[in-house]
Amino acid sequence: MSTTVKIIELVGESDKGWEDAVKNAVWEASKTIDNITGVEVLNMTADVKDGKVFDYKVNIQVAFPVHENR
Repeated sequence: MSTTVKIIELVGESDKGWEDAVKNAVWEASKTIDNITGVEVLNMTADVKDGKVFDYKVNIQVAFPVHENR
């Protein structure tokens, strides 16, 4: 039996850092997606005001198995 995996792209945000933005995106996605098995960070950006970073953003892809009996 082979496994098929679906990959979707998400954007996460945080005012603490890029790692926190990834965690936020995965946490929110896990509320509606079962069995997330991996994440890939595609891009990291941030907003800057008055010389300070105040909003971190990440584009990520999350992978999860496709269930055969649905």
